[in-house]
Amino acid sequence: MCEKCSMDQLHPTAPSRRSVVLFAASALGGLMLADTASAKDTAKDTKAPPKPQNVLSPDAALKKLMEGNARYVDGTARRHDFKHEREALAGGQNPYAAILSCADSRIAPEYAFDSGRGDLFVCRVAGNFANDDTVASMEYAVAVLGAPMILVLGHDSCGAVDATIKSLKDNTPPPGHIPSLVAAIAPAVKASAQQSGNALDNAIRQNVIDNVAKLKSAAPILNAAVEQNKVKVVGGIYRLATGKVELLN
Repeated sequence: MCEKCSMDQLHPTAPSRRSVVLFAASALGGLMLADTASAKDTAKDTKAPPKPQNVLSPDAALKKLMEGNARYVDGTARRHDFKHEREALAGGQNPYAAILSCADSRIAPEYAFDSGRGDLFVCRVAGNFANDDTVASMEYAVAVLGAPMILVLGHDSCGAVDATIKSLKDNTPPPGHIPSLVAAIAPAVKASAQQSGNALDNAIRQNVIDNVAKLKSAAPILNAAVEQNKVKVVGGIYRLATGKVELLN
């Protein structure tokens, strides 16, 4: 009997050198594929945001917002070219600020803060109040889009606030669905009723203050983000005559 046959009889299940080499090559290939997949997953997770310049701290975001307003007031707004941003923004968004603004046609946050596409996440409703829908929208902006700040933006001569004052004074509800606006704004009107000065101005300011407080305390998303200093919530008044936004303390 030859030596090879004798060895095969002694070790009938022993793998051949060729099978060992093939097994090792297969295992190495599997590891390489796994590493490649892992690298792809990591690259996907660390994909650069559409607008890297919008990745800011809450304070830096507020500073950027107000610098834009200063340019708007001075008439030195920048030229924003959507063509060169279109491809990046088609794949996602990372606004640096979320704004709850009045729906008044004279108020346009994108213009007022000299912003480009993908910079601001804006919700607009007459009277700039936070209801379930707008709170949910702000939660989305913070939790999903990563917006580091929220601005509640009121404005002088607000028709929704004025209508609320008149409705409460005359005890006469307005027509249609407008009473829902009155109901939302009424707490601010009542809270400011005893303040000295212009009743409309006081109510407008109080309405902004109340809705800032409402967003700050909205559980479980916004209040946690505020407590962890991941999000800043502030209020401001847009002045129609100048375009200037005055922040409220």
